[in-house]
Amino acid sequence: MSITIHLYYTGQAGSARLFAEEMMSSGVVQAVRAEPGNERYEYFFPMEDPETVLLIDRWRDSHALDLHHQSEMMRQIAALREKYKLRLRVERYTDAPK
Repeated sequence: MSITIHLYYTGQAGSARLFAEEMMSSGVVQAVRAEPGNERYEYFFPMEDPETVLLIDRWRDSHALDLHHQSEMMRQIAALREKYKLRLRVERYTDAPK
């Protein structure tokens, strides 16, 4: 059962976009995408809210997501979120069993 998570990072004065750009340029995004069980990790910019960045994050199952949450990547992401003083809102979705 795949798990999709929408993470909304919101800041001020363009800090959310700067966060996403640093996530890309620092290699954190590439490292997360290479983690076992990651199926999607992409940033989007809502047209009507320039201070928010949406991350769509998809994992094969809860085990893969749990391993990601325990990884060094999560510490790096948390440090960057703090650096840019971002608020976070999370929505979680699971696929229905087939």
